[in-house]
Amino acid sequence: MTAKLSVDAQTAPPTADQADQHDDQSLRKVKAEQDPLSASPSTDVEHSDVDEKSLLRKIDWRLLPAVGVLYLLSFLDRSNVGNARIEGLTGDLHMTGNQYLTGLTLYFVGYVIFEVPCNIILKRTTPRFWLPTLTILWGIVATLMGIVQDLTGFFIARFFLGVTESGLFPGVVYYFSMWYKRRERQFRISLFFSAAALAGSFGGILAYGIGHMRGIVWENGWRWIFILEGIATVVVAVFAYWFIYNYPDTAEFLTAKERSFIRNRLAADSDATHDERFTWGNVAKALKDPKCWLYGLSFHTMSLPLYTFSLFLPSIIRDLGYTAANAQLLTIPPYAFAFFTTLTVATFSEKYGQRAIPLIGSASFAMIGYIILLANTDPKSRPGLSYTGTFFAAGGIYPATALALSWPAINVSGQTKRAVANGMQISIGNLGAVLGTQLYRQNDGPRYIVGHSFALGYLVGNIIVSLILYLILKKENTRRDGITAEVKEVGELHGDWDGDDDARWRFQY
Repeated sequence: MTAKLSVDAQTAPPTADQADQHDDQSLRKVKAEQDPLSASPSTDVEHSDVDEKSLLRKIDWRLLPAVGVLYLLSFLDRSNVGNARIEGLTGDLHMTGNQYLTGLTLYFVGYVIFEVPCNIILKRTTPRFWLPTLTILWGIVATLMGIVQDLTGFFIARFFLGVTESGLFPGVVYYFSMWYKRRERQFRISLFFSAAALAGSFGGILAYGIGHMRGIVWENGWRWIFILEGIATVVVAVFAYWFIYNYPDTAEFLTAKERSFIRNRLAADSDATHDERFTWGNVAKALKDPKCWLYGLSFHTMSLPLYTFSLFLPSIIRDLGYTAANAQLLTIPPYAFAFFTTLTVATFSEKYGQRAIPLIGSASFAMIGYIILLANTDPKSRPGLSYTGTFFAAGGIYPATALALSWPAINVSGQTKRAVANGMQISIGNLGAVLGTQLYRQNDGPRYIVGHSFALGYLVGNIIVSLILYLILKKENTRRDGITAEVKEVGELHGDWDGDDDARWRFQY
């Protein structure tokens, strides 16, 4: 190095600035040899012609519609049983008492049991293989629900529908973490989850139309709801093998420069660029972290209102005095409003970097809806009042759920731990749905005091859990501030990173 400097500088010794510059260049060279995608002058030049906003839009258009369609079909296939119920399902299968509710419960039993295993399979395979495969499987099960002949067949179909659908949502949340920076994920998860509200609207429209097929092959039209929507799911899933992409390093729609750019931008605040091998020790990290259990409890307190609303809304509206056909149509506006509020709250949360506050606000908004529903002592005489309550309930439940579901995706570091934490959250959360399926009993309408009261109580519980998480995460960040500074370049800490247990990590609340 001395000889080179003497030639460059002729007789003058190098200045301090020149020496520093040379050392910096040497350091960059060593770093580039260790990681050819790390920041360097040449890499910076290569990235200078990459428009980050344009690239992000490109990724959004490739990813969000694809997984959004799958989730829309998933939510449609799980909740259309509520539409089928008022089209003659319970009568044709000779259900008595609360047997219909038992069928709803069995769906969530299968869902909860297989949630974490499905996410582990995703980690060990690829999104392009696993997500479409799951979709084909639940599409087949959903179709077969249309030809069940007795109660046993209905129970079996509902259980396996839960098993096959269990891996989609947590899988996609994990999938997003491998493409987007932390502060970008929450909005995308909310966009993805908004497909659930769209599914409610589409479900009402489709059920109204398909219901007119009564008399074709079967006396009632409920079987066609399952058959036609299930077949549509299978068809879309086959094409999904081509429109679902894996990860940035292999995505065909990206150029080499764009892949390099994505890797560098993820390295700014994410572990997505680490080549992390699956280990059971990383699974145990999630199971031993109290925060992961609280994330699960946050969704648990939202899943009961969410699924009781989506599964029983057609029955709630019908019991206000409307015909089955009109009840199907009247489910559409509340879901459309929920789609709007979900996007609005997600935008606010993203813009101001707040998670707990908009979540608490949304849960409070939903509480107004259930208070209205409970306060109306004569729903059949004042159906408009109760119907207004469904708007408040939907408008608060869906954005609050989207925010609750995004918390582990942005706060859990370590690829396997994050995948397991997402699975844990859905499993714990759906235990609330298991309880919820038993609350709206056949003879409880039109007021459904028990079901509405539980939903209201759970929303209060969600506010409490959100406050606890807010305080814990804020306190932990303050404690870590006293130990060491935050390191955002997580992707560059290969071999020197302990996930979110590292004192250099900061939580979002």
